[in-house]
Amino acid sequence: MTQHIYHLSHIDLDGYGCQYLTSKCFDRIECYNANYGPEVTARLAEIVKKIEQDKFVHGDDIEPLVLITDLNLTTKEGNWIEKELVRIGAKLQLLDHHATGKAAAERFAWYTLDTSKCATLITYEWLQKHYAFDKEHHYAQVVKAINAIDIWLSDDPLFEYGKVMLGMISGAREINRILFPAEDRAFKLSLIEAAKERMDRENAPIVLDNDLHQIKKAFFKQKDDNTKDNLVAFFVTDLLTQDRQRLTIHYKGYKGILGYNVGNASIIGNACMVNNPDYDFYMDVNFRGNFSLRSNNKLDVSAMAAHIGNGGGHPNASGGKIEGYKDSFVYADVRKFIQDYIDKKTDG
Repeated sequence: MTQHIYHLSHIDLDGYGCQYLTSKCFDRIECYNANYGPEVTARLAEIVKKIEQDKFVHGDDIEPLVLITDLNLTTKEGNWIEKELVRIGAKLQLLDHHATGKAAAERFAWYTLDTSKCATLITYEWLQKHYAFDKEHHYAQVVKAINAIDIWLSDDPLFEYGKVMLGMISGAREINRILFPAEDRAFKLSLIEAAKERMDRENAPIVLDNDLHQIKKAFFKQKDDNTKDNLVAFFVTDLLTQDRQRLTIHYKGYKGILGYNVGNASIIGNACMVNNPDYDFYMDVNFRGNFSLRSNNKLDVSAMAAHIGNGGGHPNASGGKIEGYKDSFVYADVRKFIQDYIDKKTDG
């Protein structure tokens, strides 16, 4: 039987720091991320569904372990996930440092709480104890830097380095994490890896700060060099093209690609139309329901914008707003809402 890790973690430096370590420790691991609140339950439901699918395919050949880090659960959430995982035959371990998890930590044996350390350090020590991870202590320094900034040890020698890392992750918004979670996570873990590689240099915080632009460009660069904005646009456009079946919507017999909170519609939308000549329009909606439309002389998107969103613009570039838009942490729900909304408008 092979252990398979399903790792849910927070969306800040500490949360991704935990996944940086587990990705180095485990061969069979799937990662998920959530902010506090309702998104935690949504992601846990995704994990339960994925384990059920994996169990259907592999039977008893896998031993699922759900690992939750840098997120505190309520006792209600804990009761729900415990029952679900017992039902499907999966184990559970939570590693956290938030004092708000005290009641749940006292209730559940699988809930480890230590308010004196960041979650990355707790995870590091847990991996060392149970999986003999990092016997050579290759990751000890980067863990200390994350710990110093996360629990604000301002006198720690690594505090300033951790501060640069904190901004590095919070500023990594180039890929939308709801639309492309795996690619967004890979980007952020690559930033932590690059930070680890620079820790021993003289004036390391300044070196990292100065290098960040080139570090990001290196991740997005494919063949030819370009500005970072263009490299990101090309990268995201390729993702939209590769995943277009999942992103497809329809309007009056026309076929479109639906992005979520992608932004930069002028470059990405137009490039998407050029890369996908069998599609008629590109639509990007944000969390408030505002949308941008682009076409390449195949559909008058100004008429579409006026029809579905009281908007307008030009025949190939327009925008508007979805009435009563309901946002979601799950892209499939966003797509369904938009398609249902369009269908109601066109049927009417």
